[in-house]
Amino acid sequence: MARFVRWTALVAAAALLTAGCSSGSSDDSKSGAGTGEAKPSAADSSSAASTTAALPASLTAQKLGWGRCKATADSAAPSSDWQCATLKVPLDWTKPDGSTIGLALIRSKATGGDRIGSLLFNFGGPGGSGVDYMPAYATTVSALHEHYDLVSWDPRGVAASEGVRCRGDKAIQAAEDVDATPDTAAEAKAYFQDATDFGKGCEKAAGKLMAHVSTTDTARDMDLMRQVLGDTKMHYFGISYGTELGGVYAHLFPKKVGRLILDAVVDPTADSVGHALNQTRGFQRALDDYLKSTGQDPAQGSKKIAALLKQIDSKPLATSTGRKLTQTLALTGIVLPLYSKQSWPTLTSALDSAKGGDGSELLALADGYNDRDSAGHYGTTTHSQRVISCLDDKQRPTPEQTQKLLPEFEKISPVFGDFLGWDTAGWCHDWPVAGQYDTPEVSASGAAPILVVGNTGDPATPYEGARKMVDELGKGVGVELTWKGEGHGAYGSGSDCVDSTVDAYLLKGTVPKDGKVCAS
Repeated sequence: MARFVRWTALVAAAALLTAGCSSGSSDDSKSGAGTGEAKPSAADSSSAASTTAALPASLTAQKLGWGRCKATADSAAPSSDWQCATLKVPLDWTKPDGSTIGLALIRSKATGGDRIGSLLFNFGGPGGSGVDYMPAYATTVSALHEHYDLVSWDPRGVAASEGVRCRGDKAIQAAEDVDATPDTAAEAKAYFQDATDFGKGCEKAAGKLMAHVSTTDTARDMDLMRQVLGDTKMHYFGISYGTELGGVYAHLFPKKVGRLILDAVVDPTADSVGHALNQTRGFQRALDDYLKSTGQDPAQGSKKIAALLKQIDSKPLATSTGRKLTQTLALTGIVLPLYSKQSWPTLTSALDSAKGGDGSELLALADGYNDRDSAGHYGTTTHSQRVISCLDDKQRPTPEQTQKLLPEFEKISPVFGDFLGWDTAGWCHDWPVAGQYDTPEVSASGAAPILVVGNTGDPATPYEGARKMVDELGKGVGVELTWKGEGHGAYGSGSDCVDSTVDAYLLKGTVPKDGKVCAS
């Protein structure tokens, strides 16, 4: 079952732009590795201390065997500037002396003098591979690379860190025929049966790990990572879902916060239904902006797209691949270009082709979003995302509750509302493990100032979430920076104002005035 409710599709959007929609070890002695504290203090977080026992030296004093990165099944090996290693972390953070799992790390050392420390990146998802994406993102943060070691990782349950694959390629492709906006009882039965089957596949693949891939677990992994890397403070750049992860880290370890950037901010006050409603507004807002840019009335243009999707629901379109473009795939294909204004012309071309009866371009866009290559192999980002988010989310609307919510979703968006409404019930339906919270706790009293960046045209993490994050972090902690732009995220998206403000914060510790606005 496809899902475009990702806090970030940054990797997919970058792949779209670059692919054109075609279907040795080092000495760590200087960095002080292994010199971190044994456990978070009471000043860091009472909740962390109460649920995490003292960490053994086998974890805090471990030496990372940095060496040449290897190619994976989904990507080539990066250049020799990049090194990879494996960090041991507890499977269960309440039992730090128990079983461990390995987390895949990647880094490139600071290129200039006056090194500040490590700068840890999470690109979102949840479920995105930092090991795969970090080298590609390095050009965007070249100014930061001069003074920071760029570091990222595959969080637990993702890719090379015990990554979960819940079903095989053939089963994934077959599931694309399942209607994610069911119109009949038979379609609804198939939709929820597919969700049950997917959850069982995840449970079989993940085993004991299934209950230990939460955002809180990963935040604790981050602090151990900080210690082993030899940093006294956490310097962090979180994008999209990475902002939720950063907020949770700041709550658990406020005294360890160094310089934290949260860009494309997830609203920490929204539960799973609230997030779906937020994204319905965000994607519709982005679609309206796109339609305006092409000289169309947003209301009329949306009605035409909704009508096209309804036609495709009744009769899927033929494509050059021999596969059919279903309504769900078509909707996914529409979503991907909304993540970047640079991709809007691609959306125009794909819609024009679909109106002419050819679904090939929309299918190629959907495949890019769904991480499907030309050989029919699918990546596992969506699998990891679901395992993580369903462990986090306590709220599980029933099918009956969802149907009552549908009119609200459809009123907000005739294009995206139906899909996102049904998704509130289907995503974690009949899930094998219970969710942990309705909303994450991100209050971080006593933390150093955290820079929170919101983009007024962001489709996936609507702008309003930035202010909510600032308020929840607490007085004197969250500092909001606004960009009046388009696309998912702000830094590196074309605003010299945003980039220079973020760079000054990370490189010099210069905190802007709360509420600063970048108009370009």
